[in-house]
Amino acid sequence: MGKRFLIPQETIELIMTNGIKKASLSFAQMMLLGILAGIYIGFGGFASITIMQTMKNIDAGLMKFVGAMVFPVGLILVVICGAELFTGNNLMTFSVLKRKITAADLFRNWINVYFANFVGSVALAFLVSKSGLLQGDVQELAFSIAQNKIFQNLAVPFIRGILCNILVVLAVFMATASQDIISKIFSCWFPIMLFVLCGYEHSVANMFFLPLAKFGGMEISWGQIFLNNLIPVTLGNVVGGAIFIPLMYYNAYFTKVEMDHNASLKM
Repeated sequence: MGKRFLIPQETIELIMTNGIKKASLSFAQMMLLGILAGIYIGFGGFASITIMQTMKNIDAGLMKFVGAMVFPVGLILVVICGAELFTGNNLMTFSVLKRKITAADLFRNWINVYFANFVGSVALAFLVSKSGLLQGDVQELAFSIAQNKIFQNLAVPFIRGILCNILVVLAVFMATASQDIISKIFSCWFPIMLFVLCGYEHSVANMFFLPLAKFGGMEISWGQIFLNNLIPVTLGNVVGGAIFIPLMYYNAYFTKVEMDHNASLKM
């Protein structure tokens, strides 16, 4: 019977290898795959709105839970179909720590993919707003979600962004460890469901939710979208997904190994 999953150290090594591949993508590849990722996350976002509005008169807790169960389809599509997602690519920090890519390689990928994610998310939001599906209870819920994402205390979205991307990169971590499609689906589903249920903030998801409300007629400016949400959330996502998780695991599994290796060379 074949091996069904990788242990953490093996998973990190594969993530490092994947980081090299991501850094070597051309600009066109980053744009195309990044746009797809923005669309995929938006698909999950609108599906969650659609299912939630059907249950709003039943039970608020159940409504939120069902919406959280549907939303992970976005990351599942990204992981299995292949796309470039900024928040998942925060794990490329592992490759920098191991000196397999440079910081310049890292930021080139992040900047291009982030922009492409934004283009894909906004494009889908615009199309949905013109599709006739954003009306009635669906429109009302979309406005409510967007309104709750315009923060005055910027520490709040920053902290929620940290907590969110800890879970997102752990979902990617587990999906990387998984050796079959069903395992990858469940690896994505549970952590993403958890972050939605808890009310954490995901920058790429918000690239869809906030423009959707704007295109649907809500009075919200691009300045509010960026200053009161996307910028602090993005910074929080980077802290949680690119700093906290990679540093913790790298130091746990690789620092001692490198120190022992260097010590053996001196003997």
